[in-house]
Amino acid sequence: MWTPNLKTPFGLTVIMRRSVLLELNVVPCTLIERLNRFVAIVTVNGQTGKALVTNTGRLEEFMVPGRKALCTPKTGGKTDFVLVAFEDLGGKGAVIDTRTQAKAFERAVELGLVPWLRGCRIKRKEIKVGRSRLDYLFECPEGEVYAEMKSAVLRGGEKGEYAMYPDCPSVRGQKHIRELIELSREGKRAMIFFIGALPGVTKFKPYGEGDPEIERLLNEAKKAGVEIHAMSISLLPSGKVVIENPCLQIELGENF
Repeated sequence: MWTPNLKTPFGLTVIMRRSVLLELNVVPCTLIERLNRFVAIVTVNGQTGKALVTNTGRLEEFMVPGRKALCTPKTGGKTDFVLVAFEDLGGKGAVIDTRTQAKAFERAVELGLVPWLRGCRIKRKEIKVGRSRLDYLFECPEGEVYAEMKSAVLRGGEKGEYAMYPDCPSVRGQKHIRELIELSREGKRAMIFFIGALPGVTKFKPYGEGDPEIERLLNEAKKAGVEIHAMSISLLPSGKVVIENPCLQIELGENF
């Protein structure tokens, strides 16, 4: 448990100013429709435009016509905006943009706000391992760590306390977990972590209905010594991306 040094609504150990990971130039937008995996139609200030969607999940709970969202303007390419987040609990944004998730995580590591990577730095990105590329190679006091990051923006649980992954079958995700299992069995330190980019979540678990093989592989990975972690972030209406909880409770189930 992360014991706070300063009383804050989310039990953070740092002052609120330092918990801000990014500041984005966001504008309110409204979803009209998702054209395909990568493009959505939105309205901004009454004008219709195209927004880039970087998250390839189905996002069915968010991609609802009329849903309020936050976009960032962009130049170049075939889209006018990036669809960053959808309005969620307490007026905060659920960050669906995987690039924003990655940048926020990297900033958190830089600031020393990730307890399970304390003292570590990013040595390299996009590391070729077997037939895959993993997101990160960390240099830590105990040695190198091979790691893969996944976006967990599906909410679950009776009280909405879970961030879950994946919301649909992911052959790529399965391949990454298998590579991590093999690395661990070779004696290397391997890790998979999930960015629960949803306000108010306290736990992570795999979504077996989305991909039962991912759920099975995560249990196999744990038994093989792969480290499994999760943290949560959210987007404030001002455009500030903040860390909410650096250590979500991990629940993998007992059926494997």
